[in-house]
Amino acid sequence: MSACGLAPLPADGTAFERFAADVRAGLGGPGRKSLPPMHLYDALGSALFEAITRLPEYGVWRAERRVLERHANDIAACCQADTVIELGSGSATKTRLLLEASLRRHPVSYVAVDVSPSALEGTRATLRDLDGLAVTLVEADYLSGLERALQARGNAGRVLVLFLGSSLGNYAAGEASRWLGAIRRSLRSGDGLLVGVDLDKPARRLLSAYADPLGVTAAFNLNLLARMNRELGADFDPSSFRHVARFDPRTRDVEMHLRSLRAQQVHFARLGLSVVLRAGETIHTESSHKYRTEELDALAAGAGFRPAGHWRDDAWPFLEALYTA
Repeated sequence: MSACGLAPLPADGTAFERFAADVRAGLGGPGRKSLPPMHLYDALGSALFEAITRLPEYGVWRAERRVLERHANDIAACCQADTVIELGSGSATKTRLLLEASLRRHPVSYVAVDVSPSALEGTRATLRDLDGLAVTLVEADYLSGLERALQARGNAGRVLVLFLGSSLGNYAAGEASRWLGAIRRSLRSGDGLLVGVDLDKPARRLLSAYADPLGVTAAFNLNLLARMNRELGADFDPSSFRHVARFDPRTRDVEMHLRSLRAQQVHFARLGLSVVLRAGETIHTESSHKYRTEELDALAAGAGFRPAGHWRDDAWPFLEALYTA
């Protein structure tokens, strides 16, 4: 999980088509069943994730906040950005710390890019009282939203792109490399990228953050079934599934799955689709890779970035890394 704004588009028009296409490809095709994690974040899913960030077992959110509380001034001084563009703003609670530090230096423009309208409204509410901050909200996926934000920059000014909350961990290694490369191609020399990643730590500690005893994470994961029922006319019985979290030490990935407790067939009335699940078969809903510092630096270098600063939390190992294009 990550506070990444990987939330679904509204279920109408092209948004509905995207959700439908992902379900067809991920559940209707051959091989392991899976769905992109962005679809976990409807309005209820986003609210459940906010609750997860408050759980004592989930240290990611608090670790990143501690880093920004301690080092926002240093980061702002290194960046000297005129425009801050955040990919996946969520509620922008942590981002506010960095924006406040930047505003102490000079006026700043901030562009929040998120596919969730409710997340963007949360961003607006969090930042509405910051004097000197020009706020633009862009409802779009990350790369198209970044392009739209950059079109308005003109010829002057330095841009800082934020990708916080360990969102990069949701991508497999090859995807993460391509993702960073796409961001770099959109930027000018001297622009910056601030990435927050969860670092490798003992499996028991990681799994407790993804399978909390209160069952909030389970509700967050199972809510995806309710969303498909509501928006796609599916007939999932959520009581026939169980939330599963597991850690792969070879890849350093925590995976979230929905395991079918019985053999069943699910129908999607709005798609004309039927999906058969065996007893014990799972739907993979998210992976969260746990980085090492040198690994992240190598990925960034391969995409055309050079390191400009590292700031770390050791209570729950977490890294905030600044790179320059």
